[in-house]
Amino acid sequence: MALTPKESGKFIAERAKHVKINDKGITALGNQLLQEINSGSLTVNGFSQTPIHPTENDSWAADWIFVIDTLNFCFWSLENEVGWTVDQQTGYFALCTAINRAMKEGIDILNPKFYSTISEKQLLNIFRSDNEVEIPLFKERLKCLHEVGNSLLENFEGSFVNCIRQAENSAVKLLNIITRNFKCFRDEATYEGTRVFIYKRAQILIGDIWACYKSKGLGYFNDIEEITMFADYRVPQSLLYFNVLEYSNELQEKLKSNYIFANGDPMEVEIRGCSIHAIELVKLYVWNEMDKPDKVNSILIDHFLWDFRRKNAKTILTHILPFHKTFSIYY
Repeated sequence: MALTPKESGKFIAERAKHVKINDKGITALGNQLLQEINSGSLTVNGFSQTPIHPTENDSWAADWIFVIDTLNFCFWSLENEVGWTVDQQTGYFALCTAINRAMKEGIDILNPKFYSTISEKQLLNIFRSDNEVEIPLFKERLKCLHEVGNSLLENFEGSFVNCIRQAENSAVKLLNIITRNFKCFRDEATYEGTRVFIYKRAQILIGDIWACYKSKGLGYFNDIEEITMFADYRVPQSLLYFNVLEYSNELQEKLKSNYIFANGDPMEVEIRGCSIHAIELVKLYVWNEMDKPDKVNSILIDHFLWDFRRKNAKTILTHILPFHKTFSIYY
């Protein structure tokens, strides 16, 4: 029987050799999150606070999120390098800006009839940069668009909305629909002889739908607490900052040397798996301290940590190790 991402994180954390979860860090981060929740700053409304995102009132919001999260991977550059930039935005926000710019220019980028056959030239134009830096893994992104576009047309009448409706308000069911029908979302690895399932992009897709629609309508899922954090290369930096994670000397040395991990490398899998399990432990701590634990889930905790790293990038780089580097379509 296949492990869920939550079960996969626990399996990895219990066997990890190079990554350790610290109980004191769990408590410290949990208390920080309680302050955020009690102050009203950590809520589902955060997604729509940036104008770069659609709102629940945009008829095309679900298909926009699907295209974005199909392409939402591998934006990193070395700390001393200039990365891919669109209208002065970098990383994920550059991607959103590029897609929004394409829509304003009349490009039918949310239509799978268009992007299932989009050419290299057309996609290069959409991803054109402020500088000479091209978006990383360009050909992989082109392939992902072709793949998911064809599957949407063949199986879901050309709209991700139909995937959501087929899930019948179950996040777990939607996760299975996504990973079964869209190959590029199958973020899996073998660790200690066991197949583990991390599913970062598939889960962030569900989390973004939930957040955009504020847990109502298309965004209502009766089991949203089953979705874990989104195991990437940035959130672990925040977990290190809060002393939730601790790395072995061997792993630290590799990070300091800008070692490029292969996707599926045991150390890479341990960082991601331990991040998942650590957030589950933080969530349980917060739940035990709250009168209404349904106010927080792993998605909101991930949002806090991702934003924290972005707002405190220089501080984290000064005090904490660099992020782990992997060329992968999965995050």
